[in-house]
Amino acid sequence: MSKILVCGAFGHLGMDIVKELYKDSHEIVAAGRTKREIDLEGDGKIEYKMADLTKKDTLQNICDGCDIVISTVGLTKTSKDFTSYDIDLNGNLNLLNEAVKSKVKKFIYISVIHADEHPDVPLLDAKAKFEEALKNSGLEYIIYRPTGYFYDIMHVFRPMIEKGSVSLLSGKCGVANVIETKDFARYIADHLDKTNETISIGGTETYNYEEIAKMCFDAAKKPCVIKKAPVFLFDILIFINKLKNNGKADIIKFSKFTLTGDLVSDVKCGDSSFKEYIKKEFEA
Repeated sequence: MSKILVCGAFGHLGMDIVKELYKDSHEIVAAGRTKREIDLEGDGKIEYKMADLTKKDTLQNICDGCDIVISTVGLTKTSKDFTSYDIDLNGNLNLLNEAVKSKVKKFIYISVIHADEHPDVPLLDAKAKFEEALKNSGLEYIIYRPTGYFYDIMHVFRPMIEKGSVSLLSGKCGVANVIETKDFARYIADHLDKTNETISIGGTETYNYEEIAKMCFDAAKKPCVIKKAPVFLFDILIFINKLKNNGKADIIKFSKFTLTGDLVSDVKCGDSSFKEYIKKEFEA
């Protein structure tokens, strides 16, 4: 079995990866900015460590003895203090340098689908730049580009459903086959032997955002009310928030990419149904 460092171990995906690796009897170092126990089943081994990828001193020797490093680390919300370049790029570069120094065999990185196609979207561009650095590092690598996660979609849609209407962009409606993090984690654990591949990955069901909104309203037993906003309003919001320098402009750019993009992966996997997930979420 391998010794595997998981950075970002206490986020949704990170915890699911740790759980699946533990089931497979791997020795795991679970690292993150916070440290807490994870409910585990199996006969693996685990060690918990504090690590902030933006602070090099917290990473010293963290990769020692590890065969594989997995990073799920990336900016996921508005921040006045950090940009995606600080975390997704430079933070992961700090980890990569430690991995190289410790002679780690393989580095597995969780990116985003189409990351290298949108240099105007910082949350994607930072990931794309790290992907290139990883490919040029000399380490074996696997780059996963997920389409999005069940819980992320619900985090966005549920508040709108509760208020009685969903706001989408006019024109082309984005489409995606999002994936349950448990299914994604299982795929990662089952394919640790892959080498030097970039893999777009998602679930088995594909919906556009109007269909997702309708499923949410049905599950909530509410009338379906979808409002359409012109795309230029997003551009205005981006401009205003860029002037305010409040960290929101980059998130809005990413939201625009999500709501209008074709986010359908090459690899479709998992047993979880997004439609059933939505039903259960609104039953809770």
